Amino acid sequence: MSVVLVDGGGTNIGSVRYALQRLGVDAPLVTDAARIRAASHVILPGVGAAGPAMQRLRELELVAVLRELRQPVLGVCLGLQLLFRASRESTEPCLGLIDAEVDKLAEAPGLRVPHMGWNTLAVQRPHALLQGLGAADQAYFVHSYAAPVGAWTLAACVHGSPFSAIVQKDNFYGMQFHPERSAAVGSLLLKNFLTL
Repeated sequence: MSVVLVDGGGTNIGSVRYALQRLGVDAPLVTDAARIRAASHVILPGVGAAGPAMQRLRELELVAVLRELRQPVLGVCLGLQLLFRASRESTEPCLGLIDAEVDKLAEAPGLRVPHMGWNTLAVQRPHALLQGLGAADQAYFVHSYAAPVGAWTLAACVHGSPFSAIVQKDNFYGMQFHPERSAAVGSLLLKNFLTL
């Protein structure tokens, strides 16, 4: 197994790397297209804004590389949002692997945005990535933008209204929450991803 973390400038890269090390996997940070293509599993972590993240991927000439990958690819937090066509956060196009748009979470009385804290993952359809996930299992979220629920949704969550917590389209997967901060649930899901 050869796992790499795409160094797109996300601030959660170190914590994702440590979470993988706890599973016995040393995943280097890479920007080299050849190393990304050669990996068995690719993880695109990110915290921040869609526009600057996509600009960095373009500067590194990695947009086409990521779109063409055939091995399992996992977007974490902002990395999930980058899998979509666009984000209302920016005019910069995203990777376009899922044909939908990420939108800002709606604010309402008593509803805090950003969405921060633990929330329940509601499975929408079975998948090997979700193996062992229980009906009451929760993950840790920190985000202001979210992807809609659709055919790509493996698990959803509700913060005011439903949004996609885990997505899948072909060999591309995404987790809106932080698996590296989600205790046993996050560890389980990362382990499942590495078996895909």
